[in-house]
Formats: sequence, structure tokens, C-alpha cells
Amino acid sequence: MKALVYTGPQSLAFQDAEDPQPGESEVQIKVDSVGICGSDMHAWHGHDERRPAPLILGHEAAGVVQTGAMAGNRVTVNPLVTCMDCNYCRSGRTNLCPLRQIISMPPRQGAFAEFITMPTRNLVKVADGVDLQKAALAEPIACSWHAVRIADQALFEPLEQSRGVVLGGGAIGVAAALVLSAFDCEDIWIAETNRLRHRVLEGAGPFKIYDPVDGTGPQGGSAHIVIDAFGGMQTRAAAATLVRPGGVIVHVGLAGGEPGLDVRRMTLQEITFVGTYTYTMDDFCETTTAIFDGRLGKLDWYEERPLQDGARAFDDIHAGRAAIPKIILKP
Repeated sequence: MKALVYTGPQSLAFQDAEDPQPGESEVQIKVDSVGICGSDMHAWHGHDERRPAPLILGHEAAGVVQTGAMAGNRVTVNPLVTCMDCNYCRSGRTNLCPLRQIISMPPRQGAFAEFITMPTRNLVKVADGVDLQKAALAEPIACSWHAVRIADQALFEPLEQSRGVVLGGGAIGVAAALVLSAFDCEDIWIAETNRLRHRVLEGAGPFKIYDPVDGTGPQGGSAHIVIDAFGGMQTRAAAATLVRPGGVIVHVGLAGGEPGLDVRRMTLQEITFVGTYTYTMDDFCETTTAIFDGRLGKLDWYEERPLQDGARAFDDIHAGRAAIPKIILKP
């Protein structure tokens, strides 16, 4: 098969690779669509020691099953493979399984390729009439679904009466805003410094888009929920400023580990800080249902490119030339 292989920092090669062979309880899937994630960018920059070169990246995938009883079915892929036997898995918190694996991280190759293999329990059939490109958005949206669900549980006020601020207008950020809306939050702001993205974000849903660099946006201490979809020092500091007393900060992004939180203010005003990692199997299934029934809007904030042009797509994202929150590669 052909695959886009990470060969070293800021280096990708479109080359031949061995076809993956399904193991026990697994099937082979012909990849139709696969999104470029922020974690793929971290690896490409050489900043993720968990993803050493050479490696096939990519974990936001949808395609068609080639083997087994599900052959011919269109599916979207939950890329987190867990043991299903530990206390976390048995209690439904599969994302915290200590034995979890994810495609695009050894020992599992990723989906920037013609084929992948996955356990059947990780596959969700795609509803008729739903494009596989949109089905491939299930993985990043599930991260945001999990984050909003956790925030909703921690809130004192009803979500429909709350103000939500999302820091970062990439795929996780726009997905978080869409999920907030699906959870009946009506006052939703998205902070995005890349003005090329503003028009797309404005068309994605009933959101207020602002550039925090020019000083516009919601007042400090006014947000019931702040979702940090970037996860850098500056956004952590902004989250600590924007959240109201008794509010909730949900940290989703993984841009860096520098400080930034105003811990004194958070302590004095009983601000809840929650770190979230990916999603549970239930979150993933609930996300796909919301996609299929249209609760998350048109989901037209992506562009398609051939897999063989993937290296240029990474360069465009790195250089800030990508106006669309998500680039989906087509093997």
C-alpha cells in the first residue's frame, strides 16, 4: 500500500509500506478519509517522543471494512484501543486505561495510509447519507464532546444559562463550540488569532468570534465555562482571567507544559480546573449519533487534499496558511 510516513522532524515521505494484517477480533479497513490532528503536527515538529520516526501518523479516520463479517460496511474509527478489563474500562472510563493504545503511536501504525486494522468494537457504522469525510470528524469532535460533558457536570448553573468561551478556533475549538450549542448553551464565544479562520468560524454556528490580540471579546470574570482548546501558556493565563468565580476551566489542548494559571485567584474564587484526555467509548458513540442526526450542524469546516500532497498540507498548517480548521487527506 501507499502511505504518508513521518521520517523525521518536519519531514514526510509518500512511499510504499506493508499492508497491515488484522489480528484476532480485528478487521482491515480501506481508509477513505483521515484528518490531520494537532498531535500529528506535534510529532511532525519533533516534539512528541511517543511518536518516533519512522511512523505512519493519522488517527482521525473513516473508511470501508474489507474483511470479516462487517465487510462492505462504511465505518468511522475510534482509534483508542483499550483492554476492556481494568477498573477504568469496567467503570466506563476507557480513555484512562493504563494499557491503552492509539493508532499513530507504536506499536500501532496510523491512518495516513490506504489500509489500517482495528478491533471491530472500535468501529461505528456510518449512517446512510453521511459522507465519510464528515464521519472522520467524529474523533476530534468526541474530544470536545467529552470536555463539554465534564464541564457540564462541574457547573453550578444550568448550561443553557451560561456563557461559554472557547480559546482556539481549530478543529477542537470549533467542535467544542458546536457541542456547547448542542448542549443548549446559547452565549458562545471563540477566540482565534488567525483572522483567516474568522469567516469559516462565523459560518459554523451561532458564535461570537474575536481576536484576543486586539483587546476585543468577553470581559474578564464573565465566563461560566472556558474551554482551552489550544493549551499554551497564554491561553491558560487567559482562561484564568476570563472565568467567573465558581466557574470551570476545561483544558483540552496540549500545546505546551509552561505555567500560566493564576492559581491564587482560582483558589480564592473556587474555580474548577479539569484536564480532559480524549473521550470514552460512550462519548465517541454519542458524538457519532449527534453527527448523524444533524445536531452538530453542516460540518463543512474542512477541506480535502490527496494523501500524496500531505507534506504540503503540514507545511501550510505550520505556516498559518490554512484558513479551514481541518484538512482531511484522501488516500
